[in-house]
Amino acid sequence: MSECPRCDDSVSVGTSADEIPVRTVALLGNPNTGKTTLFNQLSGLRHKTSNFPGTTQEARVGVIRAANGRTSGTDENPGVAGGETHLVDLPGIYSLELDQTEAEICRRVLAGKLSPKGEETREPDALLVIADATNLIRNLSLVGEGLAQRLPTVVVITMIDLARRMGVRVAPEQLEAQIGCPVVLCNPRSGEGVNEILPALDRARVSNRTPPGDRDALERWAESVYSLSTEHSLPCAAGEHGSARWMASSRLTDRLDNLLTHPISGLLSFAVVMAGLFMVIFKLATYPMDWIELVFSKLGGLITSTMPEGILREFLAQGVVGGIGATVIFLPQICLLFFLISILEDTGYLARAAFLMDRLLRPFGLPGLSFVPFLSSHACALPGIMSARAIPDRREKLATILVAPFMTCSARIPVYVLMISILFRDRPIAAGLAFVGCYALGIGAGLFSALIARRTILKGPSRPMALELPTYKVPSLRTAAIATYDRGMTFLKNAGTNILAICVVLWWLSAFPHVPPPGESLMLRDQAQTIRQTVDGVAANGAPEVAMTDADKAAARAKIEELETSADRAEARHALSNSFAGKLGRAIEPVFRPLGFDWQLSVGVLTSFAAREVFVSTMAVMVAGVDDAEDAGVRDQIAHATRDDGVTPIFTEAVAWSALVFYVLAMQCLPTLAVTAREAGGVKWAVLQLAWMSVVAYAAAWIVLKIVG
Repeated sequence: MSECPRCDDSVSVGTSADEIPVRTVALLGNPNTGKTTLFNQLSGLRHKTSNFPGTTQEARVGVIRAANGRTSGTDENPGVAGGETHLVDLPGIYSLELDQTEAEICRRVLAGKLSPKGEETREPDALLVIADATNLIRNLSLVGEGLAQRLPTVVVITMIDLARRMGVRVAPEQLEAQIGCPVVLCNPRSGEGVNEILPALDRARVSNRTPPGDRDALERWAESVYSLSTEHSLPCAAGEHGSARWMASSRLTDRLDNLLTHPISGLLSFAVVMAGLFMVIFKLATYPMDWIELVFSKLGGLITSTMPEGILREFLAQGVVGGIGATVIFLPQICLLFFLISILEDTGYLARAAFLMDRLLRPFGLPGLSFVPFLSSHACALPGIMSARAIPDRREKLATILVAPFMTCSARIPVYVLMISILFRDRPIAAGLAFVGCYALGIGAGLFSALIARRTILKGPSRPMALELPTYKVPSLRTAAIATYDRGMTFLKNAGTNILAICVVLWWLSAFPHVPPPGESLMLRDQAQTIRQTVDGVAANGAPEVAMTDADKAAARAKIEELETSADRAEARHALSNSFAGKLGRAIEPVFRPLGFDWQLSVGVLTSFAAREVFVSTMAVMVAGVDDAEDAGVRDQIAHATRDDGVTPIFTEAVAWSALVFYVLAMQCLPTLAVTAREAGGVKWAVLQLAWMSVVAYAAAWIVLKIVG
């Protein structure tokens, strides 16, 4: 039995299953080097996403199981002998020495002091260090830090297709001789070289020539290794042909960067890209959202028609199915947004957009990196807040988390549509401008709030933004699809369960206590019964009546259906009015009366905490006795509904404006508060977020009411 590789540098590790098989392999690399794409190639879809305990950073763990005595990530990939290999995708970093959460996590994982949830805490058995062939000198510095960990190491050189086009030729044998560990050239997108990685782990050994620990000396070492192991694209080394290709590629990249990061052309390009992105989201996501709504509507109807009447039927049809439907309905928009964001990131544009946004966000105390959380929050604040993990400065990250919910999410859109249709009936241009204004108001309020936070509770110097502009490349649809799947599952697990629970609670508040039907509905049902007897040819006293023509019978049946529908609506309005939710609405009415809200609007505000879009269905039930606010007739009833006096409209122009502004700015999403508490590191931040957004929304709605009224 050979000694531990930490004690004997010359031992070969993992040469047989009986000696030291590689069990856990950590993937270390700079951002934008193709590390995650390689991880997906090796593990396929057999991976899970979890957090490191005590942090909010995600860890992706892939399992490569044995096949025919060997391990393989795919049927073609041979691998390490014996059992299974666990791949841990570490956060992308530029150096292990940086004072950042990501670097601290990498240091602790490599030292065996931290592991993803559900994994045994232990040192990795081997290390894959990913380096970009187009930026090899810079990447070799991290390679040196990885070798200094004294773990069996394999260096994987990615982006070799781009390097070839630039005229860079990496000689793996020379590089391997210089650094003392296996080197594999790889293109994770096409799969070229991927099959060589796991066999290289079988022969991985610790370098006999540990790179220097001093940063300056390490950089000189990286330059020396680069010059000895590549035929790079400088005129003196690559000849005229390679130099021409390198210069042409550099000129094209420089021209694109000048265009996309310019204060004027960059902003115009950004506006075009964002407009196209949201147009695609709202256009394409409509179809799956309609299908999901139809499926859950049919499922609820099936439960209602097949189960006997009672509380269990109501709970399943309205509480459970309705709650799941309210959760899943926005999944297409969220997934489509993250798919497109992943595509933009993979092309290299997202880094340019963050660099451009840094100029606009810096005066408000935010970095350009806040742009991605804000963009994500326009689909849902939950993944937006979670994506703030990439911001290294804690104060800037907290400010981003606190103001991200001001961005207009998908759940606000039904409220906007209802209010704007009331305010701008038959005025599509004005309605469109008002819709855009809602988005602008949310963004403005978020930036204003960030400015206040950074000048008060989060006061402190801002870090200069150091951001690598990656090379432009064709995006990987597979990587984007996997990232979208992960984000979608994260949303369903973290947000979906909370929304479902809240929907069930609010269903209970709205459905209980059961009350007798009102006199109005009894009268309507009596009228329907009388007409039904007439159609059947039987008078109220049991005597036969004169026969009716077929046309008269059809008209009578239509009248019966109309009366019974009206009776159902009257009972629904009466039940909601006398439910616990209705009573709570009357109790909190004095709080919202200064905004022009009556008790019915107050009930809508209360139920909105499940999800903002619930406000629309609540108002439809309160006014029309049905929850289908998509119907133009129902929207018309809401627009002309009156208060308890039967005269005063619920939605005057001033009240409609007040309600619209309130919903643009208010925090009405309990799952968001839960995620804020987790990501920010304490409940106090969620309480502060709720209090501040409520005050801003209340004050703005009151001011609008006074101005318009």
